[in-house]
Amino acid sequence: MGGISLTGEPDFMIHGVYQFTMFGQELWITTTTIGMCITTIFILILAIIAHGKLKRATEVPGTVQNIAEYAAEMLEKMIGSVMGANGGRFFNYIGTIFLFILFCNIGGLCGLRTPTADFGVTFTLGIFTFLIVNYQGIKNRKFRHFTSLFEPFPILFPINLIGEIANPISLSLRLFGNMVSGVILMGLWYGMMPIFVKIGIPSFLHVYCDLFSGAIQTYVFCMLTMVYVNDKME
Repeated sequence: MGGISLTGEPDFMIHGVYQFTMFGQELWITTTTIGMCITTIFILILAIIAHGKLKRATEVPGTVQNIAEYAAEMLEKMIGSVMGANGGRFFNYIGTIFLFILFCNIGGLCGLRTPTADFGVTFTLGIFTFLIVNYQGIKNRKFRHFTSLFEPFPILFPINLIGEIANPISLSLRLFGNMVSGVILMGLWYGMMPIFVKIGIPSFLHVYCDLFSGAIQTYVFCMLTMVYVNDKME
């Protein structure tokens, strides 16, 4: 998650790995890109294994089947507690972003550059939520989705419009800010503290910055996404 560079400066693991040109633009594969790809592949492998085990489910479940069923039940309860009867329609999306954000957040425990400590990643997630929220608003409320911006008084239209636009930005900045602060903290610790305090103590910092904070921010992001979507449902 962080360390010390060859120049002796704190290293926040933001590095370009491979540079290429596409459509006349210079593009980079960075440590964030690699971390995100590794996380995605890991989730796909878990999903394939869980799918295979559940297809061959038995009355006496094994370890993998127990874990898969328990995780699905937890997600189902979390989504149902906020969205009620509408939860089933969004289980796949909420479940997917929950697992993706969670594994991205705890990637620092495995020495990866935390993908969610890159605003480009969190902003993209926020845009997806913004599109789904407005799609559901138009689908369920039709023209009233737009006229509601003038309620309760027409003069409040600018404030209501800013509030709608601010939702994906606030979502993405909240997740990005919390995760990048952990990256900076660990980078400064590994890069500037004496060698004798780099053993043992950082493990507790990793537990808080990566595991605890990562799990909390995953829950907050998904919870706010469900609240925004549910607000547009009839």
